[in-house]
Amino acid sequence: MLICGLFAFPLWAQNHTVNGYVTDSQSGESIGFAYVYDAYSGRGTRTNDYGFYSLSLTSDSAKITTTYIGYYQQEKTVTLFESDVDLDFELIPDNVIDEILIEVNSAEAPPVHEESQMSTVRLDIAQVRNLPVLLGETDLLKTIQLLPGVQSGSEGSSGFYVRGGGPDQNLVLVDGVPVYNVSHLFGFFSIFNGDAVKSVELIKGGFPAEYGGRLSSVLDIRMKEGNMREFHGEGAIGLISSKFTIEGPIWEDRTSFLVSARRTYIDVLAAPLIASATDGANAGYYFYDVNAKVNHRFNDDHHLYLSMYNGRDEFSAGSEEETRYDGFRYIEKFNAGIDWGNTIGSLRWNWRLNSKLFLNTTATYTRYRFNVLNEFEETVIAPDDTEVNSFFGAEYLSDIEDYGIRWDFDWFPAPNHDIKFGAAYINHTFRPGISTLRTGSDTAGENSISFGSNNQYANEIQLYARDDWEITDRLKANIGLHASGFNVNGETYTSLQPRLSARYLVTESSSIKASYANMTQFLHLLTNQTTGLPTDLWVPATDRVRPQQSWQVALGYAHSLPHNFSVSVEGYYKEMSNLIEYREGAGFFLGSQDWQDKVTTGNGTSYGVELLIERKVGKTTGWIGYTWSRSTRQFDEVNFGNPYPYTYDRRHDFSLALTHKLSDRWTLGTVFVYGTGNAVTLPTARYIDPSTGTLIEHVSGRNNYRAPAYHRWDISLTHTKETSWGESIWQFGVYNVYSRQNPFYLYFGSDGQGNRSLNQVSLFPILPSVSWAFKF
Repeated sequence: MLICGLFAFPLWAQNHTVNGYVTDSQSGESIGFAYVYDAYSGRGTRTNDYGFYSLSLTSDSAKITTTYIGYYQQEKTVTLFESDVDLDFELIPDNVIDEILIEVNSAEAPPVHEESQMSTVRLDIAQVRNLPVLLGETDLLKTIQLLPGVQSGSEGSSGFYVRGGGPDQNLVLVDGVPVYNVSHLFGFFSIFNGDAVKSVELIKGGFPAEYGGRLSSVLDIRMKEGNMREFHGEGAIGLISSKFTIEGPIWEDRTSFLVSARRTYIDVLAAPLIASATDGANAGYYFYDVNAKVNHRFNDDHHLYLSMYNGRDEFSAGSEEETRYDGFRYIEKFNAGIDWGNTIGSLRWNWRLNSKLFLNTTATYTRYRFNVLNEFEETVIAPDDTEVNSFFGAEYLSDIEDYGIRWDFDWFPAPNHDIKFGAAYINHTFRPGISTLRTGSDTAGENSISFGSNNQYANEIQLYARDDWEITDRLKANIGLHASGFNVNGETYTSLQPRLSARYLVTESSSIKASYANMTQFLHLLTNQTTGLPTDLWVPATDRVRPQQSWQVALGYAHSLPHNFSVSVEGYYKEMSNLIEYREGAGFFLGSQDWQDKVTTGNGTSYGVELLIERKVGKTTGWIGYTWSRSTRQFDEVNFGNPYPYTYDRRHDFSLALTHKLSDRWTLGTVFVYGTGNAVTLPTARYIDPSTGTLIEHVSGRNNYRAPAYHRWDISLTHTKETSWGESIWQFGVYNVYSRQNPFYLYFGSDGQGNRSLNQVSLFPILPSVSWAFKF
C-alpha cells in the first residue's frame, strides 16, 4: 500500500510549485509547523522543522495564506506561469496586534480534525511559562505530565510514563539528538531550560515512519536558533536556581548565536547551615546546564546549525573525626558522592535541492554517565609523630555514548502528496556498570581491582519512507514503513515496522481517526525502583536478551468547536514483549555478575481511553484532560508468573491546566490534578516459622496494594511590566494550595500505642514561591 501511495500521483499533470520559508519578522528565526494554503484551490501544507514549505498547484494563480498561532496571518497573491515561484513570509508576532484581531486571524489555522496524524500534542511555550510550578521552576516535563495518556512518577518528579510504557520507551530528542536522562535534582526537575526552547511536540501513538527506536512516545524538543537581527537577553532568579540567556546576530541576517545557562545555589545556601549543625561534616548538591547554538545562513538554499548541551548534577557528603587512645591519634575521613550528566551535540545542514525537494543532514553525539564514589581514609599518628596511612575506596561507573548521522528528505511531488524518506546510522558504546575497589597503605602499597559487565559495542541502521496522502477530499492517510537493523557482539536483529494513520471527515468540523504502529526498541533500561537514585543502566539487546517490541492501535474522534475550542477522544490498545526486569532480590550494586544474569524478560499490556478539551487562542487558554487506563506486566520469574499491575498503572487520571489574561499586566494560572494511587507491594500477613523461630512476612503478590489517591491544586499570578530597558516579570505561586499530604512512599511502623500501622511519607505541603524574570 505504501508503494501505491508513493507513486499514485499524476506525474503528467502540469504543476506549478510555490515554495519558500516562513520566519519571524522580528528575530529572523524559522517557524516550523506553520500552515500555508492556497485560498483558491483549498490546498494546504505545513512548514517542516526548518520553516520550509512547498505547495504544488495546477492553477495559473494562487492566493497563499500563512498562519501560525501567536502570529498575525499574512496573504500574498501570485501568478503562476512556466516557472516555479519562491515566496517567503515573515510573520509578525502577536504582541503588536490587538487581542481581538489575534483571535480572528489565528482561527483559520487548520483545526485538529483535519490532520491525519493523531495522538499528537504541541505545547505553547508562552502558556507553559504562565502555569504554576514547583518552587517557581518552569519545567516542560511537569507540563507534559498534565496531558491525557501521560502519567507522572512519584510526587514532584519530572519522569513521565506514556500509555503504560516505561521511562526508557520515550524517545526524547533535543534538536534531533536522543537524550538518555532527562532529570536534575534526583528527578524533581528536568534538564530543559524553558528560556532556550522554541517548540515541543509529544507523539503518543500512530508514530510517523521517520521515528524509531522506542516503543511508547516521541518528545521532540527544538531549541531556539538565535536572533538574526537584534541582541536580546532574558533571565530569571528563583528560590533554588537562576538562569540567563543571551542571543543576537554575529552577521546580521546571516549568522546568529544563542547561549543559555542555569545553575542552582543550594550548595552555597546550605553549606553554612550544615557546618553549624554538625561537627566536621559537610554535604552539598548542585546542578547546572548550558545550551549553545550557532546558526549560519549561506543563502536561501543552504543553512548550517551547530548546537550543544552539557549538564551535570553532583551530590557530595563527607566527614572528618579525630580520636585519641593510649597516646595515639586516629584521624578518619569519609567522603561519598554521586554525579551524573548528559553531553549532546549536533551539526545540521539544510539544503534546498529544488523547489520540491529539501534535505536535512544531521551529525549527532550524545553521552550519559553516572558515577558513585565512596572513600575512607585513616591516619594513625604514634606518640613519636610517625604516621601510618591506609585507605579504602569503591567506585561504580556506567555510561552510554552514541555517534550518529542521519539524512531526512522532504519531497513534495504533487498537490496531494507530502513524502518524507531517509536513513540513519548510530554507533553505540555501552559501559553498563564497572565497579572498582582500591585499597592501600604506607606499608602495603596500593591495590586496585575492577569487575562487572564488559563494554559492549553496537551498530544501528534505520531506513524509512512515508507519504501523507490526501486520497479524497474527505480521506487522508499517512502511510509509512520503518526498517531497522542492530548488530551487537556478532548478533544481528532486523525489523520491519509498518505505520498507518488516517482520518475521515465526517462533517466540515469533525472527523474519525485511526492508527496502527509497530515499534522495535534495541535498548533496555535496568531500573531499580527502590534506590531513588539516577543509577538506571542502559544496556543493549544481546544474543541472550532480545529487543523490545510493541504494536499499538488507536481509534479516535476529533471535533472543532466555535471560539477556538477543540475536543478529541481516543481509545488505544498496546501490547509489549521482551521487557526486562531485575530478578527477585537482584540489583545493580550486588556482586560482580554480568547484568544479563540479573534480569528476566516478560510482556506488558496497556489499554485506555483519553479525552482532551483544548483552547489555544484567546484570553483564556489551556486544556482539560481525562484518562481511563489499565496497564499490566507479566514475567515468568516474577510474582510466580502471574500478571500484576504496573507500578504506574492508574485507573483514573484527571488534569486541568488554564491561564487567563486578567489585564495587560496580570495573568492567572491554575492547575488541578487527580490520579488513582500508584500500585505498591506490601506484606499482607506475618507469622513465626516454627522450625526457626524467625518472623516471616507474607506478600500475596507484586503491586498488591493501592496507595491513596493523588490530588493537588496549584495557582499562580504573573505580573508583566514594560520598562525603559525591556520587560520585568514577577511570578507569585502557591504549590499544593490546600496542603494535601500525598504519599511519596509507604512503610509499616507503629502508632502512638505501639501497634503496627501503615504509615506514609509525604514530601511537599503547601509551598509558596516567588521568582523574578527579565527581558531586554
